[in-house]
Amino acid sequence: MKTLLLAGSLALGLTVPALAETITVGVTPGEQGEIMEKVQEIAAKDGLDIKVLEFSDYVVPNQALADGELDANAFQHQPYLDAQIADRGFDIVAVAPTINTPMGVYSNKVEKIDDLPEGAKVAIPNDPTNGGRALLLLQDAGLITLDPDAGLKATPLDVTDNPKNIDIIELDAAQLPRSLPDVDAAAINTNYALEAGLDPRADAIAKESAKSPYVNVIAVRSEDKDAEWVKRFVKAYHDEAIRDFINERFNGAVIASW
Repeated sequence: MKTLLLAGSLALGLTVPALAETITVGVTPGEQGEIMEKVQEIAAKDGLDIKVLEFSDYVVPNQALADGELDANAFQHQPYLDAQIADRGFDIVAVAPTINTPMGVYSNKVEKIDDLPEGAKVAIPNDPTNGGRALLLLQDAGLITLDPDAGLKATPLDVTDNPKNIDIIELDAAQLPRSLPDVDAAAINTNYALEAGLDPRADAIAKESAKSPYVNVIAVRSEDKDAEWVKRFVKAYHDEAIRDFINERFNGAVIASW
């Protein structure tokens, strides 16, 4: 996937900068894509050309990485990557932290989470990791109690107390913003919330702590984890200009985690 380009001036005996190199990186739309555009600019100054591919779901980017269609991806948190490796046997690893995007609960029908009515319909992501994350958020908000042994992988079956008898509906994460007219509330990942025009700071009626374990990561195939291009990629992502962009562009809705 990577392409090495020798400057033509080398044949003329001229001094040239470091060998240029091209990598292909997978991201999801929204903040991940916007940040990667800025990383592209920083990396280019170091001779690293980043080609970006956007994926509309959470499954394909890891398969594409494992299949060699990508050199890296930057879209997922560590618990999701761990679950994908366990479930699908991917030989991929995290090499650096990127951002944290606290999940929020949104509603078109109530302004406070305590105002959700008896029997309220609450939608959550249907993938195991983000579904567990949403349930933990609902627990923190006082709506439900979960079996403590379930940990980060809680499912609706692990709900031990549900005083308002809320109806938990599992949907594809990308569909959750569109479900808001049909449910009382939905727990939505920040990338999909931003893509739908929701403001996590102003619109969320409950929000995950910034100190949650769901920090996003850069992932690569295990065979590449010590490659020089990986070091250059991480260096570009962790540049202070990227931190400044995140702070200015997202104003707390997305948090730099390095």
